[in-house]
Amino acid sequence: MSPRLTRTALTLALLAGLAASASADLPIGWCGTGLPEQPVPTIEPAHVAQPQPAQPVASPRVEVGFVLDTTGSMGGLIDGAKQTIWSIANAIATGEPHPDISMGLIGYRDRGDDYVTTLTPLTEDLDAVYSTLMGFSAGGGGDGPESVNQALHEAITNISWSDDRPTLRMIYLVGDAEPHMDYDQDVPFTESARLAAERGIIINTIQCGASPTTADVWQQIARAAEGEYFAIAQDGGVDVIATPFDTELSELGSQLGQTVVGYGDAATQREQEARQDRAAGLDASAPAPAAAERAIYNASGAGGANLLGRQELVDAVQTGQVKLEELPPEQLPENMRDMSMDERVAYVEQQGERRAEIQTRINEIGVQRQDFLAQERARSVGEGGFDQKVIEALRRQAERFGIAYKESKPIGG
Repeated sequence: MSPRLTRTALTLALLAGLAASASADLPIGWCGTGLPEQPVPTIEPAHVAQPQPAQPVASPRVEVGFVLDTTGSMGGLIDGAKQTIWSIANAIATGEPHPDISMGLIGYRDRGDDYVTTLTPLTEDLDAVYSTLMGFSAGGGGDGPESVNQALHEAITNISWSDDRPTLRMIYLVGDAEPHMDYDQDVPFTESARLAAERGIIINTIQCGASPTTADVWQQIARAAEGEYFAIAQDGGVDVIATPFDTELSELGSQLGQTVVGYGDAATQREQEARQDRAAGLDASAPAPAAAERAIYNASGAGGANLLGRQELVDAVQTGQVKLEELPPEQLPENMRDMSMDERVAYVEQQGERRAEIQTRINEIGVQRQDFLAQERARSVGEGGFDQKVIEALRRQAERFGIAYKESKPIGG
């Protein structure tokens, strides 16, 4: 036998032995295809939905535009609005689920006065709205009708209403005189009310005084724009109640504002500094009941945007939006730039702890204040003024948007 045949025979013998050995270990069910039978994978039925990560639910939104007559006969209403704008904001914030809140403001007089209209667009910066309101004084007018048509149309078209999600949009038209219907290029109130209804903007009308002509127009506007009509006293009927808690709340509100730490580029820091200067001015000038309500609002979840502004370092670090060690010194406030990193971390933590302590104290005293107000209001037999009518309409109309308000919740002072 040749050497080549010998090697071939040996190779065949070896392969046969290996095959015989392997066959003894093959699992039952092997059919000679060269591979053992594989287990059949389990397949989920197509109709079984797999768990999905929870998506964050957006808060409902409430947008309120106040259109206020600021002519000479409206001094009482303007003073009352200055006293109660924060209690209105706090009442709106008590909705369930808690809404995000924006407010805007239009003051109007008449042609030939210092101004016809002055507008503050919708904003979460309620201090801006309050600052404008604090600057209002009654003046002008004198011929009966006012520029209601222009003010109402601007409120619907120029106030920057949102359109990105379901939102409760409301206008409160407050005044004591009917519109001029003899002005050229005016959009009549009938057309503005129709436009508001098309855009989903509710118009509630609040008449100060007892003019039958004004009552007729105010009722037409409310009906056409799915709102409500109210009549109150000429002076606004606002019942401002001072409480034993107002002074401490005012002081705490000022201290809360001092925990705000702006950061960012130069323009953003200038913006934050201007906001803080304005806030300090309001702390010093606001009547005590209004300052107390403002402190309560700023300490609430709804008030965060008003308190903190566009870029605030303590909140940004706490929520993980920024890392302190990654911020260049020029984006820090001046008092932090020469600190070591450990000192910066400690400073931000201290401001956060101080803020939390102040907010807790404000909330505790705020509950006591509301209890006091509820007892005082229980003794009142009046029909309610400007602030009460605003909240009455809000409670009923918010139900359409899934926001619930408790009727028993007292409105602040």
